[in-house]
Amino acid sequence: MKRKKVMVSGCFDLLHSGHIAFFKTAAAFGDLFVSIGKDENLFLLKGKKPVFSEEERLFIVKSVRYVSDAFLATGTGLLDFEPDLARINPDIFIVNSDGHSPDKEALCKKLGIEYLVLERIPEPGLPFRSSSATKRDMRFPYRLCLAGGWIDQPWVSKIHPGSVVVAQIWPTMEFNNRSGLATSSRDFGIKIWGNRYPDGDPVENAKILFGAENPPGTRYIAGSQDHLGLLMPGVNKLYYNGGYWPDYIQSSDNKDICDWLTSVIHLVPLKPRPDGYDPLKEMHLEKQFIRELGKAGDRCWDSIMRKDINDLGKSLSDTLISWKKILPLTVPDDIMKEMETNYFSAYPGAITSGCGGGYVIVVSEIEVPGEVRIKVRY
Repeated sequence: MKRKKVMVSGCFDLLHSGHIAFFKTAAAFGDLFVSIGKDENLFLLKGKKPVFSEEERLFIVKSVRYVSDAFLATGTGLLDFEPDLARINPDIFIVNSDGHSPDKEALCKKLGIEYLVLERIPEPGLPFRSSSATKRDMRFPYRLCLAGGWIDQPWVSKIHPGSVVVAQIWPTMEFNNRSGLATSSRDFGIKIWGNRYPDGDPVENAKILFGAENPPGTRYIAGSQDHLGLLMPGVNKLYYNGGYWPDYIQSSDNKDICDWLTSVIHLVPLKPRPDGYDPLKEMHLEKQFIRELGKAGDRCWDSIMRKDINDLGKSLSDTLISWKKILPLTVPDDIMKEMETNYFSAYPGAITSGCGGGYVIVVSEIEVPGEVRIKVRY
């Protein structure tokens, strides 16, 4: 009995176990033919080229034992495989659930080709994989400072020591520059390692990044909480006592802790900090104010370990209030009024991500209007 012809299409960049499981399942229906998107068409669709070139992707897919043949699609757009359907004349066209589209289904119906949608099912014993998740996992993270910010500067912690709490977050979107998410430090990291999370010890990598951003003669030293926050997974408490580098670090990349933090943290966009804005023009470096700032960091860490949303919210709000006392220009009057009116009274607590702008970081168990959700990386 003649075997049926089966056809699938896609980018198939960064080939992983999820792709192989898909090929294996599709090949059970007949001889498998794979249409691979060209670099040029993928750039038109996504605005960026794939990690592996079309020649590499074609070679890799052709080498998979479940694939009878693979070729580069000759069309353009989302249906770039359309011209090849007439040449291959498959009996069945298969997509996975997130690759389904009405246009694909309609095209197959028009040509008399059976159209099948398969759920993504990993090989037994292997994790679920998708290309988008794999690429996200490789990209350079961002950093959230939740409480105690500015204590990482020696001119603050030498007056009184204290703690900063930072969390590493996935690049679920392109966050605004000049918004307090360590984007300038992140840009330095991308220059060093490319837009990929680097291998190796996170603390040692953070030291490399700190040195790259702060060469001798730098006027304003970027605090090391930026570099540690970008490179250390999970949530981290950094204790500073008058130095550029923390005296000790407490860390947790526990899945339950990170998932809980993900569930209660919401970002609401504010306007970015204006160019040329100097938040350090006015300083009130009084010991009592800095002690309060450090205590907010300690309270933040303890509340996260206990999953105490009310204490977590208070630690964020207390940090913002301490900033206003110590460095008034880091919290302009109009932003403080907005925080008091819209967030302090409605939620357990909130803080701004940057000096004079950025995002409002809101602690809440319910949806926050205008929110952007984050994912803490563990």
